[in-house]
Amino acid sequence: MSTDSEEPGQADEALVAALIELERHVGEAGWDQPPRLFALVRTDDVIAAEPALVDRLGLRGSADGAPEDALTAIEQDHFQSTGDLVADLAPVIWPEPVFGCAIAAERTFLPAAAEAELPDDPDQAAEFVNQHPDRQDVRVVVGVDRAGHRHGVARLTSRPEDLLAAPDLVPGLGAALAHTLNSDEPDGEERS
Repeated sequence: MSTDSEEPGQADEALVAALIELERHVGEAGWDQPPRLFALVRTDDVIAAEPALVDRLGLRGSADGAPEDALTAIEQDHFQSTGDLVADLAPVIWPEPVFGCAIAAERTFLPAAAEAELPDDPDQAAEFVNQHPDRQDVRVVVGVDRAGHRHGVARLTSRPEDLLAAPDLVPGLGAALAHTLNSDEPDGEERS
């Protein structure tokens, strides 16, 4: 199921394909995972730089019939979230060979009517959300690339057979990811 009404271009299709594959990969480990950050590198570039990875990762490049703009995700194991993903991404700056990036995160949402009942205390609010019978747990995978494409996919625990998709599924997270690709590197900033 897709909420995307526009036909993506070929480069956008590479981003969407990478996000769908990432969602499957992350989903294999089940639910209740911390946020996970990935660099997206053109597969042909990975093959050229690290030919030993071809067999180990099962990579197929354009010479083997894969699209020329196919992307390979490389997880950033050092990424630790504080719970504020936008702030967590602020110091990240990707080197030029990284064509895009993506993040997988899980969130819990309440129906709009229930949000008015949220306690002001953060701990009480978290408990309220966790105990609410109408809560919706969702896994989102949002990605951007240097060509300006943004996309996201999402899966609800209540409808695991459906994969929702849209170009700007989580706008704030997409903007934070885009900043990691396009910002100038200030002194002392993290370089992924």
